[in-house]
Amino acid sequence: MMKKYAAYGMVGAGLNSFIGNVHRVAAGFDGLAVLAAGCFSRHKDKNQETGEFYRLDEERVYDDYREMAEKEGAREDGIDFVVISAPNNAHYATAKAFLENGIHVLCEKPLCFEVSEAEELKKLAKEKDLLFCVNYSYSGNNMVKEARELIRSGSIGRIIDVNAEYLQEYLVDDIGKGDQTMNKLSSWRKDPKIAGISNCVGDIGTHIENTVSYMTGLRVKRLAAKLDYFGQPLDLNANMLVEFDNGAHGVFCSSQVCVGHMNGLVTRIFGTEGAIEWHEEQPDILYVTKKGQPTQICYRGMAYVSQRSAEMNRLPAGHPEGLYEAFANIYKVWIGAVLKKVNGETLTEKDCDFPSIDDGIEGVKFLHAAVESSRRDAAWVEV
Repeated sequence: MMKKYAAYGMVGAGLNSFIGNVHRVAAGFDGLAVLAAGCFSRHKDKNQETGEFYRLDEERVYDDYREMAEKEGAREDGIDFVVISAPNNAHYATAKAFLENGIHVLCEKPLCFEVSEAEELKKLAKEKDLLFCVNYSYSGNNMVKEARELIRSGSIGRIIDVNAEYLQEYLVDDIGKGDQTMNKLSSWRKDPKIAGISNCVGDIGTHIENTVSYMTGLRVKRLAAKLDYFGQPLDLNANMLVEFDNGAHGVFCSSQVCVGHMNGLVTRIFGTEGAIEWHEEQPDILYVTKKGQPTQICYRGMAYVSQRSAEMNRLPAGHPEGLYEAFANIYKVWIGAVLKKVNGETLTEKDCDFPSIDDGIEGVKFLHAAVESSRRDAAWVEV
């Protein structure tokens, strides 16, 4: 029989986890996946409490992710995919364990610490014929997909310049405080043992890189970056020049210390025939300007949007789309691909419209290049 619903497990995502809960809600948006197993916390009591809250069978609440991967991989009714929403230092080993046991993987970004680790995971996924998604969530936003379709169609001509920023303020009180933690959300993000070599670029700068790449189809070829640490072990602010593989240039800015900005991801794409602009805090709107014409304000859900945008639309125009919907759009495509794979069907390009392991590898390369460039006084570094 053809399988119609996917079973999945989670590593991380305890009851107090913000992003873990977003993953769980989004995975269940379309009723196509059921949470069946988990290893939610290093602390046994919290792990069990989470399993009880989600009404899981006790035998499928695991104290160790390795045990979970082995036992779920051996079960006839084992999970079809795992969601890894644990901190950065757990991504590589956890993903590897599940791939080795024949389980598809959806992992939070950044994919892992080292480029070599990321490439090893890609090789393993290919050898095992498994799908791998890296959760760059903004590619799920409806009007980001609309921007992608417009750019692909040639609507704004050849891309000649990109200006993108991701500005937050939540760590401004950490300036000059050494390794003290003024904000509980930053407790592990500023620890190199857990977060890796970068905080700001790894956490939000990679979202800029991926969102721009998704919209334009361009890859960053090289960059010149300056990271600011303000007395912290990892970066809180980053400014960089970038050069794309088509020869165009641009400016990326990511910051967690810009007062007055909550979650300000903004992308501006300039072409020879026009421009496109999108603001994450106003996700339903896409600004499109054709050369010699006034700027058009395009709204999600209207009759004039592309077929792909219409296919991924969930709400009537005027009803605001948010973070959960963006995550859910990624899960809708991902779960569909997993089910096709499980059922032995051939995947199309549309089926694979989720951020892939190649996107994850690009993100790891990008953050390494940014850190290396800054160490070399903003020298140009190949990505």
